[in-house]
Amino acid sequence: MTAKNRGTKAASHPTHRRPPALPMSVTAVQLLRYAVLVAVCALCYSNSLWGEFVHDDIWAITNNPDVRQGSSLRSIFTNDFWGKRMADNTSHKSYRPLCILTFKLNILLAGMTPFYFHLVNVCLHCTVTALLMHTCERCVFDDSSLSFLTALLFSAHPIHTEAVSGIVGRADVLASMLFLLAFLSYIRSVSVGRRPDIFPPTVSVASLSLSLLLGTCAMLVKETGITVFGVCILYDFLVICRKPLISHLSHSRMKELVRKSSPFIKRACVVSLHVIVIMAIRLWLMGGSMPLFSEQDNPASFSPYLLTRFLTYCYLLAFNACLLLAPMMLCYDWQVGSIPLVESLWDGRNIASLFLALVMLALSVTCVTHLQKMEGKEVLVGVLFLVFPFIPASNLFFRVGFVVAERVLYMPSMGYCVLVVHGVNRLYSLVSRWGAAALTVSVLVVLLLFSWKTVQQNEIWLSREALFRSGIQTLPHNAKVHYNYANFLKDRGRNQEAIYHYKTALGLYPRHASALNNLGTLTHQAEEAEMYYRKALDINPQHNRALFNLGNLLKSQGKEEEAERMLQESIWFGPHFADAYSSLASLYADQVSLSPSQGRSKEADEIYTKGIENCPESSDLHNNYGVFLVDTGHGDRAAYHYQEAVRLKPAHYVAMVNLGRLLRSSNDNKEAELWYKRALQVVRKVEILTPLGALYYNTGRYEEALEVYKEAATLQPDSTDIWLALAQVLAMAGRSTEAEKMTLGIISKTGNCIECYRLLSAIYSKQGNHTEALDALKRALRQEPLDTAVRAELHFSVGNQLREMNDLDQAFQSYKLAVELKPDQSQAWMNMGGIQHIKGDYAAARMYYQRALLLSPGSKLLKENLAKLDRLEKKLRGT
Repeated sequence: MTAKNRGTKAASHPTHRRPPALPMSVTAVQLLRYAVLVAVCALCYSNSLWGEFVHDDIWAITNNPDVRQGSSLRSIFTNDFWGKRMADNTSHKSYRPLCILTFKLNILLAGMTPFYFHLVNVCLHCTVTALLMHTCERCVFDDSSLSFLTALLFSAHPIHTEAVSGIVGRADVLASMLFLLAFLSYIRSVSVGRRPDIFPPTVSVASLSLSLLLGTCAMLVKETGITVFGVCILYDFLVICRKPLISHLSHSRMKELVRKSSPFIKRACVVSLHVIVIMAIRLWLMGGSMPLFSEQDNPASFSPYLLTRFLTYCYLLAFNACLLLAPMMLCYDWQVGSIPLVESLWDGRNIASLFLALVMLALSVTCVTHLQKMEGKEVLVGVLFLVFPFIPASNLFFRVGFVVAERVLYMPSMGYCVLVVHGVNRLYSLVSRWGAAALTVSVLVVLLLFSWKTVQQNEIWLSREALFRSGIQTLPHNAKVHYNYANFLKDRGRNQEAIYHYKTALGLYPRHASALNNLGTLTHQAEEAEMYYRKALDINPQHNRALFNLGNLLKSQGKEEEAERMLQESIWFGPHFADAYSSLASLYADQVSLSPSQGRSKEADEIYTKGIENCPESSDLHNNYGVFLVDTGHGDRAAYHYQEAVRLKPAHYVAMVNLGRLLRSSNDNKEAELWYKRALQVVRKVEILTPLGALYYNTGRYEEALEVYKEAATLQPDSTDIWLALAQVLAMAGRSTEAEKMTLGIISKTGNCIECYRLLSAIYSKQGNHTEALDALKRALRQEPLDTAVRAELHFSVGNQLREMNDLDQAFQSYKLAVELKPDQSQAWMNMGGIQHIKGDYAAARMYYQRALLLSPGSKLLKENLAKLDRLEKKLRGT
C-alpha cells in the first residue's frame, strides 16, 4: 500500500483540492468499495436486528410520552430526551428533539416493533461509514485506498456496538452523519486559490448556509454535533488557507495578512456568531440551569481535591484512548466503582495519562511540522476529528453524567481511524517487501478480530438480561451493574435473586439510596422495610420514591398524619411523580369514607386535579381519578378520564374494564360489551372475562356467558368464584344436572361454600325437590356466616321452601328470623302477612302488610293484598 495518486495533484500539495470531473456515476471501483463497506456493516450488525428495547431504550422510547402516537410535536421541542421539561430541575438537559422525531417516525411507520428501530440504526451506521470514506477521499487522503481502509476500520470497530445496537445510540450515529455532511458542505462553500498569497474566498453562500443548518441539526440530535463548527474553522484555517498563511507569515506582513485574510475572517465570524446564537437559545431552553448529577454518576467531579479531579480526568482520557486502541473489555455502564479515583501522584495509572500526553504532544508537533513544510494534512484532520467531538464529554467545561460512555466515542473514532490508517501507511513506506506483507496480514487480522468482537458484543445487547448479566461478568465490582440487574430481576418476580444483587450493590457502595429503597419494597417485614426507607432518606432526604414508599407503608399502618407528610414531600421533590398524587389522594378519599364529616373529598379531588396538571401523560392517574369520581357519585365525569387513560396508553385494559363497568351501571350494555372486548384484545385476563361473563348472564345470553366463564376457569382453575359463576350460568341455561354436579364438586373441594349451598337449593327448588332444597339451605346456615345480611337472606329462603311445602308455621318463624336480622326485607314482611292472611288473622296480616308497604310504597301487590283484606273485613262485618 503506497501513497499513489489517482491522477490528481501531487500528494505534497498542501491545500484543499477538488477532484477532477467524473462521469455521471462514480467509478466501478468506488462503487465496489461502497458496496463492501455496506456489506461489512450489515454483516457485523445483522444479529443486532433481533434485539429488544434495553436499558435506556425503555426510558427514551417505551416510557417517553413524547414518542407516543398522538402526542404533541410541540412537547418534543420543549422537553428533554427523556420526556421531561427542559426547565425542570430534575431534567438531564439533554435536548435532542430531532432524534426523538426519528423515534416518533419509527412508531408511525412500523409501530413499537424493536426490529425496525434497529434496522434504522444499522442503515445510519452504513451511511456514516460511506460518508466517512467520501470525506477522507475529498479532504484527507490522496490515495482512495487509504480512505477505504479508514472506513473499513470504522465499520467494524467494536466500540460502536453501544451506539448502533443500543437504540438510543441513534443520537450519536445520526449526529455523526450530520457532522460529516455539515463538514462537507462547508468545504464546498470555499474556493481553493491557486495563488499562494490569496486566501480562498467563499464561493457558495448556499453551501455555507447549508453547513450551518446541518451543524445545528447535528446539535439537535446530540450535543456533540456542535463541535463540527470548530473542526470546520480550524480545517479552513490550517488546511485550506495554509498556503497564503505560510506565505504571509514568512514575510512577516501581519497587517497585510489581516487584510487579505478577510474572506476567512468573515467565514469564521459568521460561524462563530451562529454558534453563539444557538448556544444562547440552548441555554435559554435549559432554564438557565445546568443538569443535576449525583456522586455515583461522576465521582471525580464531586471530589473536594483539585489534584484528584485533575489526575482522574487525565486518566479517563487515557482510558478512553485505550478503549479505542484495544476494545477488549466493553461494558454498558462504567459508573460507581468501575474506575477508582486517582488520588495520588504515585498511582501507577498516571503513567497511562503521561503516555497519552506525550502522544498528543508528538501529534501536535507533527501537525506544526507538516504545516510549516506544506505537507499532508492527515494527522491534523485525524486530531481534529478525534479531539473536538470528545471535548463535551471531557468534563473540561461542565460536569457530565457519566464516568466512561462507549457511545460518545462513536464520533471521535472517525479521527482515530484516520490516524491509525495514516500510521499504517507510514509503516508501509518504512518496511521491506516481506514486512509490508506481514503488515497487511496484521491489518486483516485486526479487522477480523474487530468484526468478531462486534458480532459477539451485539449478542449482549439483544435483551435486558443478557446486557445486565454481561455487566456483572465484566465489572463485578461495579455497584451500578448489580443494581440494574437487581431491578431487572425484581421486574421478573425473581425477588430472592434481586435481594442478593441489591445487597451486593450496597456492599460495594453503601450510600446507594435507590438500592436501599428498592430493597425495602422486596422485604415482607414492615419494620425492616421501614428501616431501609429511612436509611435511603438519611442518605438522600429528597429521594421522592423512598418518601412515597415510606408514606404508603405508614398509611397501611394507620399512621395517617406522618404518611400524609411523606407523600406531600414526595410530590414536592418529584412534582412529575404521578403515583405520589394517586396515593395521597387515595389517603384523603379513604378518610372520607371512614369519616365523611372530615370533608377531605374536596382535597382528594384537588390532589388528583393537580396531579393531572403536572403529569398530563399519566394514564394511571387518569384511571385512578376516574375510580375516585365513580366512588364519589360523579360517574358522568369519570368516563372522560377512563377514555383519556386509554388514549394515553392504548393497552390500558384496566381503564377499559372500569369504563365498561361504568357503562354497565348505566344500562348501556352494548357499549360496555365493546370496551370489555377491546380490553380482551390487549390481554386475556380473568378480571376482564368475569365482568363480561356477568354482562352476558344478566342479559340472558347464557351460551356466550358459558364460553367466557370457561376461558376464565382455564386461566384461573383454583378460583371458586369462577366455577360457581359457571355453575349458575349452567343452571339458568337449563342444564341443571351439570350445574348440580359442578356445585357438588366445588363443595367437595372447599367444604364451606355458602353460595354453593344456596345455588344447590335454587337448582333443587326449580326441579320441585323442596326437601333437598331446604336441606341445602340448612347446611348453609350451619356454616354460620358472619354477615347478618347473608344469614337473613338464608332464613328468608328457608321460609320460601317451607311455604312451598305448606309448613306455614315454620315458614313464618323463618321469615321472622330474617326480619329480626334485617328489618328492611319488605318481601319477608309481606310473606308473613300473607301467612297470617291465609290463617285468618287479618289484624296481624294488616300489620305486616303495612310494615312491608312502608319499605316498598310502590308495591302494587301489597296494595292489592290490603284491598283484599279490606273486602274480607267488610264482608265479615256484613257491610
